[in-house]
Amino acid sequence: MTNYDSLDHGKKQDLKNQLIKYATSFGGKNHFLCLIEALRLAHPHPLMAKGACFRFNKGIIKWEKVIFKEKVNLLITLIRDNDRNNNLMPKEGDRNYKTVINLLRTIGPMKFEVRPKNSKDGDGFILRPIEIIDNNTCRINFMFEVLFFLPIQLIKKIFVGPMKTS
Repeated sequence: MTNYDSLDHGKKQDLKNQLIKYATSFGGKNHFLCLIEALRLAHPHPLMAKGACFRFNKGIIKWEKVIFKEKVNLLITLIRDNDRNNNLMPKEGDRNYKTVINLLRTIGPMKFEVRPKNSKDGDGFILRPIEIIDNNTCRINFMFEVLFFLPIQLIKKIFVGPMKTS
């Protein structure tokens, strides 16, 4: 994610609305933040779970196949670089072109299903980790980044939303 403070008011409001929508479908803001905290406390990284799922006291996240450590580390690196150019797709001839393309082919079609433990809390949601814009452009899904990578303080800041200007 690019620097949150540098975003305009409308974009900040869009991110807040998207976050609230997903949090509501999971049982509310507190349940959602419990999920984020559980993901941050898990070691090794939750995406490397052998069962392709992550369980915590308020729900579960399932995905289609195991992601290995090298791919998770590459994904973390790509997300950091994505802040600069907002595109995960490498240029042909780049040093890591083949490994990045293989990573995108691996996680691109995957679906992550987030479900609360109690069905009364909501239906949960399904998300894809990669948003494909065209053949040469793709970026990380905002909610995927929120779930697995963004600092919890930034997520809370997004929940609070943009300050009103007078």
